[in-house]
Amino acid sequence: MAIRIDFRSDTVTRPTPGMLDAMMHAKVGDDVFEEDETVNELEAKLSRIFNMEAGLFCPSGTMTNQIAIKCFTQPMDEVICDQTAHVYRYEGGGIAYNSLASVRLLHGDRGILTPELIDPEINEPNIHYPDSTLVVLENTVNKGGGACYHLNQIQPIHALCQTKGLKLHLDGARIFNALTETGDAAKDYGQYFDGISVCLSKGLGSPAGSVLLASKETIRKARKIRKVLGGGMRQVGFLAGAGIYALDNNVERLKIDHQHARALESTLNSLSYVDHVMPVQTNIVIFKVREGLEAINIVRKLTDLGILCNTTNRDTVRFVTHLDITSEMIDQAIDILKNLQP
Repeated sequence: MAIRIDFRSDTVTRPTPGMLDAMMHAKVGDDVFEEDETVNELEAKLSRIFNMEAGLFCPSGTMTNQIAIKCFTQPMDEVICDQTAHVYRYEGGGIAYNSLASVRLLHGDRGILTPELIDPEINEPNIHYPDSTLVVLENTVNKGGGACYHLNQIQPIHALCQTKGLKLHLDGARIFNALTETGDAAKDYGQYFDGISVCLSKGLGSPAGSVLLASKETIRKARKIRKVLGGGMRQVGFLAGAGIYALDNNVERLKIDHQHARALESTLNSLSYVDHVMPVQTNIVIFKVREGLEAINIVRKLTDLGILCNTTNRDTVRFVTHLDITSEMIDQAIDILKNLQP
């Protein structure tokens, strides 16, 4: 049987039998009328976990992020984020298209921002400048190789935003990976963020869906924006049921994904065709190929050998571990990486 080990993303996972069973037995209703019991349960569950007032289930993390940005800005405002941020690089120019806002890009350490980076970039009131109204953090940072914030790094950013009158939103696409690594409590996050986007279809293994958490007032506004964007789904409890199952069963096991990523990191650091590997904290492994090589050629050769992965630019390759990757697969991948002739 041909080898197929898919490291392209943690979005490639398929529902387990237990998750499928939860989906098939979900109680459903019309969610646009707010009558889907399972959706309501999921939104309430995540609100409790993160100590936020309310939640809104959406098809994707891009939608939850874009809704939050529109809730927290007005046209001609400016959003402050890292230059690697998903909301800037991978959401189709949505900040400009949906919110008519500009973006101030910072250069954090692997995407991690600090008050010292943010403060000088907050515009003073001036008719020549856009109004700085929102800071967006990403946790974990995709293009930062899965780098994650500790809560004690978030606290001073929140304090700065409070002092300067800015809102603070978290793109928590892989927030549970971050919490698993740092040991911080999810319930402590709610006091620092005006909005939190929690993705269920990455490390947690659901087939689709993200939840935006915020105040009741913000969620009322967000619900209308979701409708305008075409995200008003109907009997969507079948997907929400997968999310509830994921929260109950797939959070603790994220430690395994992190262990697998570190095993890959250890091997890659010893290989002649690898220049260096970004320090691995969670489930993302990004390595730079040696000068004179092209990442796309490495990816093609690995694909031919049964290992699927992606480039992130001309000279870097990304692996993402997830619940469909077994320890045996990691061992197979390590053998292939060691014997690869670039």
